[in-house]
Amino acid sequence: MLIKKIRSGGQSGVDRAALDTARKFSIPICGWVPEGGWAEDYPSPPGLLRDYPELVETGSENIDIRTEWNARDADGTLILFSDVETQSRGTLYTRMMVTKHSNSVLAVNIGEVEKVLPWLRSFGQPIELNVAGPRESESPGIYQAACTLLGELFSEEGVL
Repeated sequence: MLIKKIRSGGQSGVDRAALDTARKFSIPICGWVPEGGWAEDYPSPPGLLRDYPELVETGSENIDIRTEWNARDADGTLILFSDVETQSRGTLYTRMMVTKHSNSVLAVNIGEVEKVLPWLRSFGQPIELNVAGPRESESPGIYQAACTLLGELFSEEGVL
């Protein structure tokens, strides 16, 4: 087993793909979300918490706190992006927070699933994996692409 839990901030796009795909494979989920459970497609309280009660509010509406705490509390962060986008402010901030907290990070193009497994194995033990990347509004189609990549990853022998 390489992954013991998936952590995510629940924003539309890559974050949400991580939560939904983890549930499909019966992987426990967790994560910090802004006060009110805000996401771009869940603008009113209880927001994400209605459908993802495993997530916990930070106590602040500042989305940067959610990003930092998820990066801080994970063993490693996997950042997924598409080759046609420039990295979003939130994705760049995630990289900064991972570096600040001296955690491991792997940023891969959505088509490079083969790079993820060796990185996960390098931990030598099951990890809590933070998954991050752009919102659906910043990179249309990234949700489905991330679901596909993560589904392939979670299907690999020995990952779960």
